[in-house]
Amino acid sequence: MALQRMDNVGIVVESLDAAISFFAELGLELEGRAMIEGEWSGRVTGLRDQRVEVAMMRMPDGHGRIELSRFLAPPVVADHRNAPVNSLGYLRVMFAVDDLDETLARLQKHGAQVVDEVVQYEDVYRLCYVRGPEGILIGLAEQIG
Repeated sequence: MALQRMDNVGIVVESLDAAISFFAELGLELEGRAMIEGEWSGRVTGLRDQRVEVAMMRMPDGHGRIELSRFLAPPVVADHRNAPVNSLGYLRVMFAVDDLDETLARLQKHGAQVVDEVVQYEDVYRLCYVRGPEGILIGLAEQIG
């Protein structure tokens, strides 16, 4: 058996609409939105009586997705939205973009803020970290070399 692919990365949010809008502006496409509940789903996550609204956002090339989840039950138990980049656990998702400046301008209309500054790594990339709605941390990289 060999690993086939990375299917998706999950991000828990309070406002599903704001997160969908942010990732759509970045260029992901809303693939579907659904309520996930029932005994089977709780056995997967270990939360049992869960009720979760989920939106699946697909990458433009069709390879990979972001699964946005809004938990209605049980209530959210921790908040890592403003954790610094050296925190344990999930850090960020990095996206390759054609034009970093244009992407930042579009995302800033959705509340995105550059964490510190845009930097250039040798003659290869311009990159930065961005916090979007609810403190979602993503990386953006534009290949220049």
